Amino acid sequence: MKKLISLIGMMFFLVTLLSAQGNEMDADAAKAYNEGNKLLKSGDYQGAITQYNEALKTSQDYRIYYQKGVALKNTRNYKDAIEAYNAALNANPNFGASYNGLGGIYYAQGDFHAAAENFKKFKESTDNAKQKEMADKYISLSYTKLGVDAKQNGNFQQAESYLKQAVENYNYDAAFLALAEVYVESAKFELALEAADKAINHRDKTPKGAPYYYKARAFQGLDNKEKAIENYKLSAQDSQYRELSNHHLKQLQQ
Repeated sequence: MKKLISLIGMMFFLVTLLSAQGNEMDADAAKAYNEGNKLLKSGDYQGAITQYNEALKTSQDYRIYYQKGVALKNTRNYKDAIEAYNAALNANPNFGASYNGLGGIYYAQGDFHAAAENFKKFKESTDNAKQKEMADKYISLSYTKLGVDAKQNGNFQQAESYLKQAVENYNYDAAFLALAEVYVESAKFELALEAADKAINHRDKTPKGAPYYYKARAFQGLDNKEKAIENYKLSAQDSQYRELSNHHLKQLQQ
């Protein structure tokens, strides 16, 4: 989660590149705004908030509200950060970076529905291909969290729905892996094999043996003992899955 929030926080640079010397910001507000940006970059978030509040006394420019939201988010004052981002949207509904900021906060708070919806709005608001790709990843991460939560609660149908939305947006290895597990538990063994293979093909940080373990479970469900043994042996090479895989192997080889 920390890595995600850090990546989302990088969006603030998109805004600090905007000059305060615009038609909507008077000289005093611009001075305080620019000083706030300097403090924000240096990590003095409280000092930055003070300067943004000073700027807001004479200007309600969306950039001030947005940067204030970034500073507040970095102090973990999520309630006020949400208010600041929404104020930025009220001042300029077309400034989609605010949706990205909101999505990051909701993700940090565990409100993954709200996170996904705001990341979608961020995606819709930009024509930048890299930003759209980034939004797709964040949408996928949010739906993966929803899917894993539903899986852990035993709601496999809902979990499948969320995880399918996750992989529709981004080839996220953890989503494919969770989907493979859901399909195994739902006795959809052919689909489990497909999901596990995609988890292998797109593997980034998931345990190396995990997809082979679920492939073995799926083959076992299909009564393909030879393939099940083959994949349990592969998953057993991963220390995280060794004991569990060897237990299944012992049963199959009796």
